[in-house]
Amino acid sequence: MREQSHEKMKNLTLSAMFAAVIMLMILYLFHIPVGSNGGYIHFGDAFIYLAGCFLPMPYACAAAAIGGGLADIMSGSAIWAIPTMIIKPLTVIWFTSKEDKLFNKRNIVAVILAGVVSIVGYYLAQVILTGNWVASLLGIWGNIVQAIGSGVIFLIMAVAIDKVSLKKRLNEI
Repeated sequence: MREQSHEKMKNLTLSAMFAAVIMLMILYLFHIPVGSNGGYIHFGDAFIYLAGCFLPMPYACAAAAIGGGLADIMSGSAIWAIPTMIIKPLTVIWFTSKEDKLFNKRNIVAVILAGVVSIVGYYLAQVILTGNWVASLLGIWGNIVQAIGSGVIFLIMAVAIDKVSLKKRLNEI
């Protein structure tokens, strides 16, 4: 029972830390304003993918939703908070925390699937918000750049994390 409680506390703590890092990455690091409507491109999804590799699925989904949603609210783009809190957990479900190494076949495929989910999800959200299927196509290029950039950053971090056996060390705590 005590070990179960320790594991739950560790997962809650890591979830909160990932949510905070995701928010900070989206808000400040690699935050690139685009257009005149307050939109931006970011590469914070790389840390959402990392959450999916370190945390059990419900915790990773919560970190993704909370971190992404808070970033939208704090950046002045609160209209996107609800779509983000739906889309970001859907991007993380493709990753696995059950492998010892982050850089593995499933997570490489997950980068592609997460990118597709993000691109399609934000396109549909923009259609709902604007009511225009054609005008919403203009936002796709930014989502493509964001998905590719986040995927590349994640893969680089995964290789680096695997080299120092960080996941193994964290599991020993």
